[in-house]
Amino acid sequence: MTSIRHLHRQRRTWAFLVPVLAVPAALLAAPSAANAGPQLTAVAAGWPTPTGQKAVSSTIEVSGSMDGGLVRYYGSGDLGDGGQDEGQDPIFNLANGATLSNVIIGSPAADGIHCDGTCTLKNVWWEDVGEDAATLKGDDGGSGQTMTVDGGGARKASDKVFQHNGPGNFVIENFQVDDFGKLYRSCGNCSNNGFARHVTVSNVTLTAPGDAVVGINTNYGDTARLSGITIIDDDDHDITICQKYKGTTSGEPSEIGEGPDSTNCLYSTSDIHYQ
Repeated sequence: MTSIRHLHRQRRTWAFLVPVLAVPAALLAAPSAANAGPQLTAVAAGWPTPTGQKAVSSTIEVSGSMDGGLVRYYGSGDLGDGGQDEGQDPIFNLANGATLSNVIIGSPAADGIHCDGTCTLKNVWWEDVGEDAATLKGDDGGSGQTMTVDGGGARKASDKVFQHNGPGNFVIENFQVDDFGKLYRSCGNCSNNGFARHVTVSNVTLTAPGDAVVGINTNYGDTARLSGITIIDDDDHDITICQKYKGTTSGEPSEIGEGPDSTNCLYSTSDIHYQ
């Protein structure tokens, strides 16, 4: 679902690179026509080096557990548009109860990852976020579902990194993000709006430019609990920590405030650290 776009996003240039780890020569060669995509080159400091790459032309369905072995997956064919249009299909779709670990999502990234209920993403990295990095759809999980993102990171999210459409809870921990719109957004205008969504963000590092850490709909009773938030290169404190909206079921939600309180935006200034 839509939210206000961040229209002027400048891409960050990484100043420090680490050498590529030992990778089979076949993976470093020019990709074949059937596997055209990003080359395996040096990566930004702190980011994993892909062990291989795989083009994805139709959504990969995941039930149970999948370990991607740090292979880079990227969209091709119907998933290879690379645009920001709403309603795109994901690279991965996780069934209720599924876990996806050790995956790098390259570009084009389509709509990243969808989760149909309770699911876990461990050590998942997005090199260039597409429509969104991951979305809790909640078709199967109900109000008790929890989507957990543990570890990993994302870059170049012109709008949202994580989108919360269904009911339930969203946990983001031990994560890093660079050049982004919002790290998390509770859907502002989903047709099923009317219930509370809850997000917990802890031990997360965000590097400017960026718009907001979280955006929630206070009129529906959303809550955001934040701790251990580190923000880098934001000397003027332009990044909003907790943006409050009046959600709707059609049209655009309206911004109605920001900052900590005792009801919806649950954090204190000591939970936010600037570097």
